[in-house]
Amino acid sequence: MNLLNWFEAAPRRVLALLAVVCVAMLAFGLYLQHVVGLEPCPMCIVQRYALIFVAVCAGLAAFSGRKGIQAGGAVLVLLFAGFGAFVAARQSFLQWYPPEIASCGRDFYGMIETFPLKRAIPMIFKGSGDCTKIDWTFLGGSIANWSFLCFCGIALVALLLIARSRVRRG
Repeated sequence: MNLLNWFEAAPRRVLALLAVVCVAMLAFGLYLQHVVGLEPCPMCIVQRYALIFVAVCAGLAAFSGRKGIQAGGAVLVLLFAGFGAFVAARQSFLQWYPPEIASCGRDFYGMIETFPLKRAIPMIFKGSGDCTKIDWTFLGGSIANWSFLCFCGIALVALLLIARSRVRRG
């Protein structure tokens, strides 16, 4: 059975696998934070939220036996993965070409403690500061680089699921 046929025959398994991959990525991020001691920047936090939304959408769609819900879940996975890829690409750009005056702003927990939630949430989306710092690399890529590649892979899988569901309907 080739890869495209597997997407058609087992969309629930593919969606469940996407959810598991996202949970594994989140666990690795928490490992880097709590065991290795790397502090996430606001852009890293936003990428974590994107991963959470992808995992939830993929997981819920995987539990459904209805093809329409699975296709809708794949669309949501594509949207959230695209958003995560955008944030990771922006962070990678900031790391490759750091601005003269870089400040990502305050850390996430400092913002939550200091400001009301309705002011803190918009502050998270302001990219600058330690988002340009590269604390960890693997095979020459930073966390943001690898995050971008993972989000693009997730988006590609979601696109294949959507395409296969449309071909079957059409």
